[in-house]
Order: sequence, then C-alpha cells, then structure tokens
Amino acid sequence: MIIGNGRLVTNDPDHPYFENGAIRVLDELVDAVGDFEELKAKYPEDEVLDAQGRVIMPGMINAHTHIYSSYARGMGVSKPTRNFPEILENLWWALDRSLTEEDNSLSAYTTYIDSIRNGVTTLFDHHASPHSATGSLFTLAEAAKEIGIRGSFSMELSDRDGVEVAEREIKENVDFIKAMNTDEQDMIKGMFGMHASFTISDETMEKVKVAMEGIDAGYHIHVGEGREDQYDSLEKYDMRVTERLLGWGLLGPKSIAVHAVNVNGRELDILAETDTSVVHNPMSNMGNAVGATPVLGMLRRGIRLGLGTDAYTHDMFESIKVSKILQSHRLANPTVGFGEALKLQYEGNPAIAAQHFQRPLGVLKEGAYADIITLDYYPFTPFGADNWKGHLLFGGYGRMTNDVVINGKVIMRNREIKTVDEEKIFARTKERAATIWPNL
Repeated sequence: MIIGNGRLVTNDPDHPYFENGAIRVLDELVDAVGDFEELKAKYPEDEVLDAQGRVIMPGMINAHTHIYSSYARGMGVSKPTRNFPEILENLWWALDRSLTEEDNSLSAYTTYIDSIRNGVTTLFDHHASPHSATGSLFTLAEAAKEIGIRGSFSMELSDRDGVEVAEREIKENVDFIKAMNTDEQDMIKGMFGMHASFTISDETMEKVKVAMEGIDAGYHIHVGEGREDQYDSLEKYDMRVTERLLGWGLLGPKSIAVHAVNVNGRELDILAETDTSVVHNPMSNMGNAVGATPVLGMLRRGIRLGLGTDAYTHDMFESIKVSKILQSHRLANPTVGFGEALKLQYEGNPAIAAQHFQRPLGVLKEGAYADIITLDYYPFTPFGADNWKGHLLFGGYGRMTNDVVINGKVIMRNREIKTVDEEKIFARTKERAATIWPNL
C-alpha cells in the first residue's frame, strides 16, 4: 500500500519533509519514504490511499493514560472534593472499585476509539480495577487486539484494598508481562504497575521484589504527583520518594516515573543517573492543582522525558499546547516551553516507546512500524521541514485526524473506524455508566 499525495512530515531528521510525499507500507513496516509520484511509478500494482493534500505524519504516542477513568466523563461528585487526596478518594478510587470485567472491556474500547479518532496509535495505560483485578489486563489487551491499537498495559498495585487484592494485582502484572513480553508479537506489552509510594508498604514492596525476580520489565508508577506522596515517604521511611524507589530497585531505563512534580534536585539527579523515563501530564497537573513538572531542569539533566494525558484528554495535540503554556507560566518566561513541548512529544515519546517495542515508533522511515495518520490541516502560511512542529502546536488538533493506519492496517478511513461497532459499544457503555454512577 502507498499512502501519499499530501504534505509528509516524517519526524526523521535525515529526511524530515516531502511536499508531495508518500510512504510505501509492506506488511507492518514502512518500506520506503519519498515523492508520491515516484513511489507510484515504482510500485504500480500497490493499493493507494490518497491523502488528498492532507498532512501525513507518524501516529501520536500517549505515554501515560488511565483506561479505567472512561466512565467519569460527565459524572458528578457529591462529596466535598477540595484537594488532591479527596479527588483520589471521592472520584477515582470510588470509580475503580466499582468496575467489573465488562466495565474494563467497555472502558478500553471507548478509550481506544477516542484515542484513534484523535490520532493516537500507541498508548501506555496504567489500569486500576481492584475488585476485578484478575484477568483485567488481558481484557484490555483483547480489546486492543480487536480494534487494532498498540499499547503497553499495567495494573496499579496498592495496599488500599487489603492484602488479598494487592496479591492479586501483583499476580496480574506478572502473569501479563510473562504472556506479552515475547518476541512473537510487538503490539501489546506489559509493565509492572504501581499506584504510588504512599499507597504501597515495605511489606508489599518485598512481595513485588520476589515476584519480579528474573523478569526484565519496567515499573510504571506515579512519583511525587502530590506533596502527600513526599510527606508520607519522609514520615514513614525518612527518605524522599525517588530515594525509596531507588532502594527497592524500581528505577531504570524501562521504568516510567509519572508526573515527578513534587521532587527536588537530588531526585532529578537520581532519575537521570538511573536513566529512568519521566512522563509529564500538564492538563492533569493543572486540574488537580498539584504543581508543574520541572521540565527544563529534567531536560538539562538529560532525562528521557515524554508527554501523556493522564486521561484528562486523549488528544496529544492538546497536551502539547498546554505543556508549552504551563512552562511559560511557571517560569514567567514566554521564551521557554515551546521547543520543550515539541521535544517531549516528538523525541521523548518515541524514545520511551523504544524501551518497550522492537522497532521505531513515532517516526516514518524504512524499517519503522507503519503507524501513520492523516490530518485535515491545510496551512494558509508557509509549511515545511523547519516549521511543521510549530504549525501543529498552534494549529493542529486531534479531531482533524481523517485516516489512521496501525501496524500497516487501515483502522480508520475518512473518520470511520473499520474494526469495531462504535454505536453498539457506546450504547452499552451508557447503560453501564448509568448503573454505576448512583452507587458512587
């Protein structure tokens, strides 16, 4: 298949832009990148997906989200919710405790549909459903396989629902990693999920250490999202959160420290020294009023820093915009934030994905996975290799996505998802959400 006849941005520094470009897809990989007419002439028998002048680009990567939060859209909270701990207790923990296996599946499908419609082709999910933990990651994976999205999945371990639930969460993480982290497939991968330091005791940490012995997989954990995480660690263990995670051997190239808002310089040094990835979630941090990730300090230290949404949205273009604004506002300096926001999405997220998937993502070059989107973006000012990122930061929106190809397969064409029945899924999701809401 040839996807072409549009402004092609590859995110490949060696060949960044083709005015009338095309990608040749062979099986699940990018086979060639170049001029549309030249590729058509070279491969006259290939099917052609005509982009009709749209922007053609790599699919977006969301480096941190929460499938379980899908039912929360439009839901009210009746209890006083005045700070971050109350947001967790009265909203998110009330919701995740209510989910059944069917709810996990429906939440997965709705999240994937919204993600694909916004141009996301790969996501890193951090799941929670403590009372339906067993099999939950496999349920998310089955839905991902059917719809055709690429993803990394993990289960939030915590002590908040007791020893038996925590042990089931440990087992679910380990079973999923063993089943998915093989060379046979590269669409679904597993990480070991942990909620946060303040909800995990040393006794549970010891169980994790034993369960993960000999298993090469990273940890996906919230770090210093709220100040309470640090207060708890200092009070109970006389050390800061990142120091505690270092002591338990949870940091490293395959691990993701989410947020890292309330951390100090020594903790940033630890993250850099252990080559741990960090994911910034600007909209969520602002909404929860927990502070702002020190993006510039992280980048100066060489930390692998990516961008997520924390399920606040599924539109990575929105997340890029807010990341730029937040850093400018935080430092009262309009000259910062722009380049950094672009670096997080177009360099950081592909680098994080490279720790977990076998071939390049977030770039269109020979040998990379054929994860491709087209956007209804028709620029009215000059557009090219030197400014396409700025164009998309200020003018791009996920809702502009017209076509989505993942792993070489057409998942959405002309805004129609080809792999699942959206109407049926949404109808059942409305029924289940309406049943769960009153019980919260």
